[in-house]
Amino acid sequence: MHVSIRAGVAALLGFCFASGALAQNAVERVAPQTRAEALLSFSATVKKAGPAVVNVYASRTEQMPRNPLFDDPIFRRFFGEGQQGTRERTAQSLGSGVIVEHDGLVITNNHVIQNMTDVKVALQDRREFPADIVLRDPRTDLAVLKLKGAGQLPAIELGDSDTLEVGDLVLAIGNPFGVGQTTTQGIVSALARTQIGISDYGFFIQTDAAINPGNSGGALVDTKARLIGINSAIFSKSGGSVGIGFAIPVNMVKIVIAAAKSGGKQVRRPWLGASLQSVSKEIADSIGLDRPVGALVADMNPRGPAAEAGLKRGDVVTAIDGLPVDDPEGLGYRLGTKAIGGSADFTVLRAGKKVHLSVKLAPAPETPARDPVTIDTPSPFTGATVVNLSPATAEEYSVEGVSQGVVISKIASDSQAAQLNFQRGDVVVSINDAKIETTRDLQRTVGKRHYYWKITISRGGQMLTSVFGG
Repeated sequence: MHVSIRAGVAALLGFCFASGALAQNAVERVAPQTRAEALLSFSATVKKAGPAVVNVYASRTEQMPRNPLFDDPIFRRFFGEGQQGTRERTAQSLGSGVIVEHDGLVITNNHVIQNMTDVKVALQDRREFPADIVLRDPRTDLAVLKLKGAGQLPAIELGDSDTLEVGDLVLAIGNPFGVGQTTTQGIVSALARTQIGISDYGFFIQTDAAINPGNSGGALVDTKARLIGINSAIFSKSGGSVGIGFAIPVNMVKIVIAAAKSGGKQVRRPWLGASLQSVSKEIADSIGLDRPVGALVADMNPRGPAAEAGLKRGDVVTAIDGLPVDDPEGLGYRLGTKAIGGSADFTVLRAGKKVHLSVKLAPAPETPARDPVTIDTPSPFTGATVVNLSPATAEEYSVEGVSQGVVISKIASDSQAAQLNFQRGDVVVSINDAKIETTRDLQRTVGKRHYYWKITISRGGQMLTSVFGG
């Protein structure tokens, strides 16, 4: 028999009062009739959700470079000939995941399986299965796995994170520190947490349910055993839980699952075609807002959906489809949870008046085409793969504040580019003061002999210039 928390507390109070003299003159109380009424428990919730939460073990084998001392024949004489070759090292990662489809589709955090090649998943009943990595989405820190040869499995029910309220009871289920499946209980401490720095879509559920290393990718569920978030990070100076944990809302998770089920290798999201900034108190006062909320339109692509819908510089977006937008990160999340196709209703404050605009949900265009090039000639970029900058690649690699250059899309781990600390998402703007506008420009430039390399890149919206020897 299931009872609500309020009913259970009332029953407990009734039981306590019934044993005292005060109860003789009070309204008659009914003593608890069942154990569930006398002692509230989440066991039914855990029994329903627990079998769908899994442990994820990921690994990769790395080749360690040969020690140059083995070039010395005297050293080899004393320490043996068998150690001359490269050595192997196994890198490992441990986390959690959630079965979201009965055929073995599992959602987890991207950082759990990042750079890993071999993935195994252990179920609650201790069965283990190898898994293929179906899709990685670094922008949300989510990834999708598919278990091989598992058959029909228990899958969790997906909830609606937009219906959550601060104070709602939640359970976190995962594999902390590799000790095995563990359940902790708490409440929703806050919603729409931004500026966390975990992913591009900073819009998290905060909870005080204990989350520890190994919980990443595990389930945050409500009392009806519905998935409402994927546990992703904690705020901690010690490495253990201090009651501040963050989960990715399930409404964002649904978009990633849908992309994986459709056979996509990446998640396509609607493109606004506008740059946004936060509303300060001064801006709020100047435009008649009673508090500094919303996303201010600072600039627009003249051929983007925002311009086509009639958005203007200076407009403040306060809601999308009736759901509030508190800042640019909130707008990005609201838009990111929409499927491609159709339109969304934007509530906009313009000159002190509310305006409703219909914005098309269209993907960012790949114009110009990517034209990927991997640099293999001796240069600071050896081992890097670059693609042309377009609205699509700017969205994919989180490029900000630059409209010209080529984007580094991939870097070999043991390459010259990696050693010089170039990063995925860097935009190469110029080399020796010559503009780089296409991947072929970069290929031609690095193919020539240079006495020095003066390289300007854009990283996170900031221009950085470095000089390397030729």
